[in-house]
Amino acid sequence: MGHSEICASIKGGAILEQMVVRKTVCLRRLGGHRRGEERAGRFFANRKVTVAKIVEGWSAQTGTACAGRHVLAIQDTTEVKFPTTAQRRRGLGPVKQGNTYGVLVHAMIAVDATTTACLGLVGGEVWTRPGVVTEPHRERPFVDRESHRWLATAERAKEVLRPAAGVTVIADREGDIYPNWASLPQAGVHQLTRAMVDRRLVDGGTLFDAAAGFAVAGRRRIELPARQPDRARRTAVVELRFGEVVIRRPRDEQDHTLAATVRLRLVDVREVEPEGVEPLHWRLVTTHEIADTTKAWQVVAWYQARWIIEQLFRVMKSQGLQLEDSQLATGERLVKLAAAATKAACIDMQLVQERDGKDQLPASVIFTEPEIETLEALSPTLEGKTERQQNLHPVASLAWAAWIIARLGGWNCYYKPPGPITMRRGMEQFYPIHRGRQLEMRLKREVRIP
Repeated sequence: MGHSEICASIKGGAILEQMVVRKTVCLRRLGGHRRGEERAGRFFANRKVTVAKIVEGWSAQTGTACAGRHVLAIQDTTEVKFPTTAQRRRGLGPVKQGNTYGVLVHAMIAVDATTTACLGLVGGEVWTRPGVVTEPHRERPFVDRESHRWLATAERAKEVLRPAAGVTVIADREGDIYPNWASLPQAGVHQLTRAMVDRRLVDGGTLFDAAAGFAVAGRRRIELPARQPDRARRTAVVELRFGEVVIRRPRDEQDHTLAATVRLRLVDVREVEPEGVEPLHWRLVTTHEIADTTKAWQVVAWYQARWIIEQLFRVMKSQGLQLEDSQLATGERLVKLAAAATKAACIDMQLVQERDGKDQLPASVIFTEPEIETLEALSPTLEGKTERQQNLHPVASLAWAAWIIARLGGWNCYYKPPGPITMRRGMEQFYPIHRGRQLEMRLKREVRIP
């Protein structure tokens, strides 16, 4: 990189740091003072700072964290609405039903299939629509449709998650696209998607009819997380059916190089005892082999992990960084801000989740090597005399780093585990200490004693 790009990268890292520490995307709070606010504004206005470069940096440390694991690569899209008027659209495009304006964030996160630990971001896209598209969906080439992002992000996962033992790409109904089924799966890379399309089958029937015809294989209670704004957390009693199907290429598919048929497994999950709510019904389609009921329930559990990416979006918006409150002046800057906020939200989730060390993640998932060195210097100064006041986590693990941050935030090693507020306070203490230590080390290198 050239000098200007290096400077932009350093400033971007400082802004990301402040997003994590202060739980905000407000430039006034990020900057801390007028000059800092202007500096943050210039960063997002810099033409050398592009959305593509910010998104590319999302996955810098994810591959290492995924090494040797079975990874669930979960992707979804969220719409970020910004306050605007007809006279002040700021270059933003329509979202929702076209009656509000904002940007769209499509992200993929890597999640450990066994522990459901968030291992980091994989890739995605952040954009704003230029306007309402009038050309019919099926008449546009696949690469020109927004739905292409599902395949492009999944293809990116193959490279980022190469160190993983296996990858299962998971998507909700929007990801049920034939090019995904026909071109994405390969050795070690599987797909799991909730079906949206009642596809034609080779035997002449349809996907949904086939699901209804499978025999009941079991019944179980499953936990459903709360969904804002009107769905509370609840337990659902569901019946399980599963079987194999062979889908046919759609008649209107433009790409005739795609396979004419694809063999898949279908898992049907239906709620049988709903209590005053719309009954749950999932038709899950996957490339995984399903030999028995145990494996079918495993597929259901993997799909349930999809809620983690919704949690990421909540941290980014209403329950954390308050992204939708930003007053940046242009759509171009808001798109960059949304990309940076996505990374900050992911760091926030990881730091809190690993406080007990159950997932055995390395500190390098969040912290740089110089920051880890500062953490190692700090650790002995924060330990007490009792066993509970000792940092017993492996050195350079994320749990070890979280213990240090919690102690800096005022945690006394007793009572309840440290929460997000304690971690935020600890990060506020850590970064000035780290910068001071780096300055001292630089001065020692530069000062020559005769």
